Amino acid sequence: MNTVLLMMGGSGTRFGADIPKQYVKVDGRPIFSYILEGYNRLSCVDKIIVVSHADWIDYVGEIASDLGADKLYKIVSGGETRSESVKNGLIAAKEYSSDDDVILIHDATHPYVDEKGCEEVIEGVKEYGGATLAQFNYDTVYRMDDDHILERIEPRFNIVAGASPEAFTFGRIYDIYMNSPKEELEQMTSAGAIALRHGIRMKVVRANVLNLKITYQDDMNLFTKLVKNYFFE
Repeated sequence: MNTVLLMMGGSGTRFGADIPKQYVKVDGRPIFSYILEGYNRLSCVDKIIVVSHADWIDYVGEIASDLGADKLYKIVSGGETRSESVKNGLIAAKEYSSDDDVILIHDATHPYVDEKGCEEVIEGVKEYGGATLAQFNYDTVYRMDDDHILERIEPRFNIVAGASPEAFTFGRIYDIYMNSPKEELEQMTSAGAIALRHGIRMKVVRANVLNLKITYQDDMNLFTKLVKNYFFE
């Protein structure tokens, strides 16, 4: 059983819109709907759990119904932190998951669903216990100081940028989130960071070169231009 947690409980304060960016409409439909529809079509995905901002749960349900998203198992409310939101999603998945099942965690700020990448991530989990899509670096990578002054070159082949989804065997990641101190969970920016701290090996799968992340308005402008001729037909 392979389950996707679609994480969209954040408020998107850095984006600067009146509503969280995952609910902003592009070409007449909210961003998250492209991701939900994409995962609903993947043969390697069995169930989807949406972790939504509490104020938008009913809206998410309406959009999911319009899409005919039959793999959607449940919509749950996000927590005050990213880790609490993941925890809420895992609790919902516990209702049917076994320890050896695969849980994929996808942030709605990444609007692209990579079918081949997801299949490779799932296989990576089966082999190592964890895996993630990641963007490789094609240009020279530097380290800079707090004043944005270059300090040194870093070996670019050993540095990647995390992308969505991250994935794990369900039993292991569930135990970590349920039994780790709240303070520890809140310090981590991703499930991958938490998994690494607890000794889970994570296979890196090369992400599509345009696995865009929407953080600022410029990112949204790019997504708007690409949505019809690159990301989705």
